[in-house]
Amino acid sequence: MRTPAAFLPRLPAPSLVALACCAAALGLPGLAQAQQPPAEKTLEEVTVSGRRGPSYTSRTVQVGTFRDQDPLDVPLTNNAVTREVLDAQGARSLYEALRNTAGVTRSQLNGSVYDNISIRGILVENRGNHRLNGSLPIINLVDVPLENKERVEVLKGASSLYYGFLPPSGLVNYVTKRATATPVTRLNTSVNNHGGVDVHADIGRRFGPEQSMGLRVNAAAGRVETGVQRVEGERSLASAAWDWKVSPTVNLKLDVEHYRKNVSEPPAWTATGRVPRLPGNTTNAGGEWQRYDAAATNVLLHADIALNDAWLLTLEAGRARTERDRRLSEFKLLDPATGAGTLTQYFAEDQVFRNSNQRVELGGRFATSGLTHELTVGVTRNHRDDGLPAYGPSVVRNQNGYAPASLSSLPLPAQTGRIDTRITDLGAYVADRLILNERWQLLAGLRYTDYRYDSLLRAGAARTPNRYDTRQTTPNYSLLYKASENLSFYASYLKGLEETAQPQARHANYGQYLEPAVSRQKEIGLKARLARELLLQAALFDIERQGTTLTPANEQVLTGRTRYRGLELSASGELNANWSMIASAQLMRAEIERSRVVGETGKTPENTPKHTFSLFGEYKLPGVPGLAVNGGIFHVGKRALNNRNSDQLGSYTTLSFGSRYKTRWNQVPVTLQANLDNAADRAYWSTGGNGLMGVGLPRTLRLAASFDF
Repeated sequence: MRTPAAFLPRLPAPSLVALACCAAALGLPGLAQAQQPPAEKTLEEVTVSGRRGPSYTSRTVQVGTFRDQDPLDVPLTNNAVTREVLDAQGARSLYEALRNTAGVTRSQLNGSVYDNISIRGILVENRGNHRLNGSLPIINLVDVPLENKERVEVLKGASSLYYGFLPPSGLVNYVTKRATATPVTRLNTSVNNHGGVDVHADIGRRFGPEQSMGLRVNAAAGRVETGVQRVEGERSLASAAWDWKVSPTVNLKLDVEHYRKNVSEPPAWTATGRVPRLPGNTTNAGGEWQRYDAAATNVLLHADIALNDAWLLTLEAGRARTERDRRLSEFKLLDPATGAGTLTQYFAEDQVFRNSNQRVELGGRFATSGLTHELTVGVTRNHRDDGLPAYGPSVVRNQNGYAPASLSSLPLPAQTGRIDTRITDLGAYVADRLILNERWQLLAGLRYTDYRYDSLLRAGAARTPNRYDTRQTTPNYSLLYKASENLSFYASYLKGLEETAQPQARHANYGQYLEPAVSRQKEIGLKARLARELLLQAALFDIERQGTTLTPANEQVLTGRTRYRGLELSASGELNANWSMIASAQLMRAEIERSRVVGETGKTPENTPKHTFSLFGEYKLPGVPGLAVNGGIFHVGKRALNNRNSDQLGSYTTLSFGSRYKTRWNQVPVTLQANLDNAADRAYWSTGGNGLMGVGLPRTLRLAASFDF
């Protein structure tokens, strides 16, 4: 088994909340089973219960130093959206999955091309906060497909001990499907009322001597239609997850995935200080020719080597690459009465993003003076290499936001230079989970970081270098009290380093580098498991960080300190044999305590709601075997338009309904399904932030059929 040394926080002080749903159980093939001392009996029970059927919750967490741990032993808020929830909701994107977790909102983009999200009001960075199988930092600049994922997890708060430079919003982890003892041959098809079509094949087999090898292959393709005018495109996925138990002490895993999306990108609305009346939720002020064409390839190799019964050596190496050509636009309303305004069209072609990541880690357990230690020591290196247009060419055209005219396509203007950026993040960490007795656990960790940033702006003959480096050591502590097998209390303190949001092409200081910042998080919480498999979580959290803001001169700069305090609640699992549910709620108070921009101190950070909640339930009808009906409600409260709070984006609530019917056709298991999202067809501002606003997507009915051969 993998011995997870807890890295956690440093002792806390309360103040906000955390919610969490567990992760779907898909245990990674184990290596040599370590001989467990009595304190490990709970983990053995976890493994057994992990073999139950599909569930809305799970008993396993797979992120950071908490791999293979019961959520009740993790002193942080952790949420997981399992495959069963994804299937019941017909979830197609990251936000559709994470709308089930508290404090998750869209940021800047409305989800037409990919999901930019915030957690607890803090942006989830697209280059470091998204991980594949708890390790490889993938690049969230194109929709990450869910067809080959077993579950999506969120570890909320600062995760710098294990992952390096990250904002304290949280880490999103995509866990891939793997071959199981039961062969899988599944064909999924779907169609929506706008004309979108998908087909997906999922094949898994174990083979070789004693079934020592496993292969899970997923392939998908589809036509993208969202119901928004002049938006159409296509998407595809090909992936393979291979594992090989080379010997009783050596286990290998390889994941390869390639996916692409080419779709029209509707413009965002520029936030001019007042929120305008809503356009229709199918309105598009852009043109079909404004394409977002992106492709991503991710490769991750993982090896576990059991040195003996107590120590495990882990080696990982991975690489992620994303390329995109983007013709985006922004609409600026000039006349609220008529809808007249201007459409600025940008051309950001030939963008390349590369991440490579290596990790060497030694984990083990030993006893000293009657105390049990679970120790993890590791070294990691993350290298990022970007190539972007220096100043994306732009064209300004007249347009009407409420009654858009069809605009002709434009030729690609000449590029005016490039920005090449290289970031190297070297880290060494040690974490010790000290088991004091059957009730108390103390976790402590340190990370040493050597971070270097180097960029070169090329504009004509000019060369403008920009360099920064820092070396820091950050601590993490936590204390956990296990009142019983199914009830735990914890307190934690975490300190981390984060890269700050960087000026984009539309900002006056594009190309300028904003230095990393220090964040601090305190959290106290409790977790309980009730009834059949119902996981309850409650947490108070208090986060302090340095954010960014826009000046009146349209420069993106570092602001002072911002504080986020709140309460999170969540429940996920089965109430009885017929009822399943996943629910969340967050109450939060966020405040800009200091700012270098006049008028921001004491205000609420932009796009940060004071409350969110979600509730989704499914009921299996006892009188009709195979039939289940479900429904969900998802609410996001009012959000400040900007850091000056000049206006508010209204709150919104969306409804979803669905049903699933499992039957057989000629002895072939078949599942027929219908899902209706935004059932009331409400038009609403679904997103804000960074000077942009976006409108939520229209009502969508999706019909699907799945065949198991």
